[in-house]
Amino acid sequence: MTDIAAKVASYYGARIAQYGPTPAGVDWNSDSAQHKRFEILLRAVGAGAGLSVLDYGCGYGALAPVLHDRHPGCRYVGYDMVPEMIVAARRNGAPDAHFTTDRASLVPADVAIASGVFNVKGDTPLARWEDYVLETLHDLASLATQTIAFNMLTAFSDPQRMRSDLYYGDPYRYFEWCRTHFGRWIALYHDYGLFEFTLIARRQPESAT
Repeated sequence: MTDIAAKVASYYGARIAQYGPTPAGVDWNSDSAQHKRFEILLRAVGAGAGLSVLDYGCGYGALAPVLHDRHPGCRYVGYDMVPEMIVAARRNGAPDAHFTTDRASLVPADVAIASGVFNVKGDTPLARWEDYVLETLHDLASLATQTIAFNMLTAFSDPQRMRSDLYYGDPYRYFEWCRTHFGRWIALYHDYGLFEFTLIARRQPESAT
């Protein structure tokens, strides 16, 4: 584990210890905002039946029951590098979900999703954090055969709301990263009422998946 990843793991380990398996435990401010994110991210699944879905940075597994309810034929795997998160996920996730802290055990899924994993940079210098973001995106892409989906706080947030310990990504930059490194069939959502954006990139057009 890199020093940046260790800091991230320590931060989220403390959050789940303090707040338990709740949105605050993964540093989200409300249940409604968390479910809005899930609604947007699960557009990556579309109408696909029986797809495998990897939740990369799954936290306490809150996405698993939502996926189970909306896409009951899909197969879910949740990965998180924070052991305390996986303990909570196994208690609270959907009954047919599988959770692990072992990155080496992961195999590529049809769809790989990452929610909130790029937000908290702490005191990491911006350039180093952006390198970490790109490394993580490359890892996410290596674990998806069809589609990736991820979100970030947006660089177009109101300046008075922005915090120095958080990372605000440029949507255009990451749209171009998706086009260059994953696939040109890309949807950018920047219109759902939160100070963030979601990108969904496909190797083939949605109608062909």
